[in-house]
Amino acid sequence: MELKILSVNISKEKGTIKEPVEEITLNHHGVMDDAHSGPWHRQVSLLGKESVDRFSGQAGRPIAPGEFAENITTEGVELVKTSPLDRFSGENVELEVTQIGKSCHGSACAIFREVGNCVMPKEGIFARVIRQGSLKPGDVLTYHPRRFRFHVVTLSDRASKGEYADRSGPRIIEILNEHYNELPRDIEVAHTIIPDDASSLSVLIEKTTYDEVDVIITTGGTGIGPRDVTVETVRPMLDKEIPGIMEMIRVKYGKDKPNALLSRGVAGLIGETLIYTLPGSVKAVNEYMEEILKTLEHLIYMRHGLDVH
Repeated sequence: MELKILSVNISKEKGTIKEPVEEITLNHHGVMDDAHSGPWHRQVSLLGKESVDRFSGQAGRPIAPGEFAENITTEGVELVKTSPLDRFSGENVELEVTQIGKSCHGSACAIFREVGNCVMPKEGIFARVIRQGSLKPGDVLTYHPRRFRFHVVTLSDRASKGEYADRSGPRIIEILNEHYNELPRDIEVAHTIIPDDASSLSVLIEKTTYDEVDVIITTGGTGIGPRDVTVETVRPMLDKEIPGIMEMIRVKYGKDKPNALLSRGVAGLIGETLIYTLPGSVKAVNEYMEEILKTLEHLIYMRHGLDVH
């Protein structure tokens, strides 16, 4: 999908209408000579003609490029339907979406006082510069939706031998697909069944994290049986542990079902990859995934340095 650049705009002060210019230069701080340029996640603002036209009809007058303080006025992609970490790339530049909309300051904003309203907080987006270069009206960028990549790992001696069907791994995949179909967000899910073997698990994790998969979810091997080795294998590999989520799940379900307190699952970050270790039952998978999905996307954004709330 292509995004056409209709206008590029600059202002010297924040909260003021921007003026169209012939060309802008994008550097590691954003738009050169623009008030919003800086070492933060909202370096460049974009607003689609599709949004401007809708508001223009409500306002009863044409809206000029830059009136809503957008650096780049576009056409061809409904920007408000994009998501953080999506990218726009062209011959000279590449931008990564960091935020959809923003807080409106109302009458404290010069744009609101002059125009009477502002569509930017509702339908504008913000981006940071990934590849520096120049941009001018008539240029075209290609839209690349960000696809989250998951790897589900089932640890089971018997399932790896084909002695019984793995149920917990497929259930995790089903939950992920249901969740991201509703967002919507493209995902890619790989699934591997291995024995309850520390060496096999560590090698698989090393390969998966090297490939910078977003999330690994294991199922099985979190108990205290002689072949339960998942936690002992994963915990030493963590660069950062996230103990709260697993502690909360154990306490939440353990109040009524004390056996839930016996799971030793851990969660954390290995390199650029989040990892969660779940018990091996479908019931436990349902309980753990319900809680994990409440914060998972926020954690992925945090990992990429985005302050998205």
